[in-house]
Amino acid sequence: MKRTLNSIVIHCAATPNGKPFKIADIDEMHRTRRFKRDTQAVRNLNPELKYIGYHFVIETDGSIRIGRGLEEVGAHVQGSNAKSVGICMVGTDKFSRAQWVSLRECLINICGKILGRQIMTADSMLQSFSDVGINIKGHRDYSPDLNGNGKIERNEWIKICPGFDVSQWIKGGMMPLESQIV
Repeated sequence: MKRTLNSIVIHCAATPNGKPFKIADIDEMHRTRRFKRDTQAVRNLNPELKYIGYHFVIETDGSIRIGRGLEEVGAHVQGSNAKSVGICMVGTDKFSRAQWVSLRECLINICGKILGRQIMTADSMLQSFSDVGINIKGHRDYSPDLNGNGKIERNEWIKICPGFDVSQWIKGGMMPLESQIV
């Protein structure tokens, strides 16, 4: 991979929980926000998605849809797009079991593509990302640390996105969060 990455950013679509929005709906939302993909990138991948800011969208049925290619800079976390990949879960703070499973699988697959080798488990994916300096964060983890204590706390969040604590999800074995299942 030519592009140097340092993070994978998990997002929510800020759509009603459980309502089956599609990647085309997200593309339209991004059109209204004036996002725009590079013309050559559009010709090379998903020419019907001219505005999508995310690299992947996980729909309510667990389908993983490709938005932008991994080599294409995203439009999903201001100031950090150049070195990150964006994954969006349709919903706001509750997701289907299929979406939770697909999120884990999407991360494993991204890791394999970035490293150019097959990655079989979540543990090996996490170790491989760590070895190359790539971390997995939620969009809200990019909020400013207003009190300077080194932690982004609830009162400092600019957004709730992705609607769950990514670090706690990872520590819990990347299993569906029971309190956040639709």
